[in-house]
Amino acid sequence: MFLKKISLFNYKNFSEASFEFDVKINCFVGKNGIGKTNVLDAIYHLANGKSYFNPLAVQNIKHNEEFFVIDGEFEKANRNEQIVSSFKKGQKKILKRNGKPYEKFSDHVGFIPLVIISPADNDLIIEGSETRRKFIDSVISQLDTNYLQELIQYQKIISQRNALLKYFALNHVFETDTLSIYNEQLNGIGQHIFEKRKSFIQEFLPIFNKHHQAITGSEETVQLVYESHLFENNTLTLLEQNLAKDRALQYTSVGIHKDDLAFQIDHYPIKKFGSQGQQKSFLIALKLAQFEFVKKQSGEKPILLFDDIFDKLDETRVGKIVEMVNKEEFGQLFISDTHPERTENIVKTTHQSYKIFNL
Repeated sequence: MFLKKISLFNYKNFSEASFEFDVKINCFVGKNGIGKTNVLDAIYHLANGKSYFNPLAVQNIKHNEEFFVIDGEFEKANRNEQIVSSFKKGQKKILKRNGKPYEKFSDHVGFIPLVIISPADNDLIIEGSETRRKFIDSVISQLDTNYLQELIQYQKIISQRNALLKYFALNHVFETDTLSIYNEQLNGIGQHIFEKRKSFIQEFLPIFNKHHQAITGSEETVQLVYESHLFENNTLTLLEQNLAKDRALQYTSVGIHKDDLAFQIDHYPIKKFGSQGQQKSFLIALKLAQFEFVKKQSGEKPILLFDDIFDKLDETRVGKIVEMVNKEEFGQLFISDTHPERTENIVKTTHQSYKIFNL
């Protein structure tokens, strides 16, 4: 997978800009606020049909403009692939591959394998369980379109069940038969999703540990613990056991939509007991494991985006990351950094072809 060219029109702080890429390592350097991260986000946008930082499409339009367009040319399996994402205020977002619009954006997921490592990843540690579920789901969905469709279907049924619970409370009625239809549907799909998440974590954990040891020099022991109600019982039984609670809350309180992934260091929550450096190493290892997992399963080297990751990492840990790049484990790499000299010194040690874009 190789990005050859990207053009931006009214995207975030860019009125119009184009960048051509003919080397393995591409670095965007400049002061804060100049747009380095925005270029990386535009690449992410083409791979996923949305921004990594601003999921609301309207927030990605340049101020005082009405639309944005991102146009990218990729090389995949010796074929040129043009991906265009565009949005105009008051209209639906459009995603096209070789001029043909996608009917469902979910059909595009996984076509351009990509992994981003960014300071915003800290949300995985500090935010609630939904953020960590999204991480699990995004990795599996890149490789399993059936999983993504099941997730979409599950969320639809949960919304319908929640709406029914609200209707019961509002109208002081209760219909067991209607509710049991949703319960049965959630039971089947929920079990599939649970099994896929469980097997993913089992396969992913050793890869994560390997990368964490490589970055830290095996100084710390870390854990990823998958937490789910379905370890206790199946969805149908859980829904029946929690019926009174659900009726009182007017939403579905148990099921795979409440799953979590505990991040631990020496069996303690890294959120409370990990230093800034330890948390950053943990997250970088997590994303590098995602990279290796996707590469192994898909047979393709994903594009890798390093957004301002060299801050708060000591030279030893930066050196470990550079070593990995040097081993030809990675394909095309995009880096943003505020320090041009630091960036150039780091990429020079890889002995790979590189290009510096000064913004």
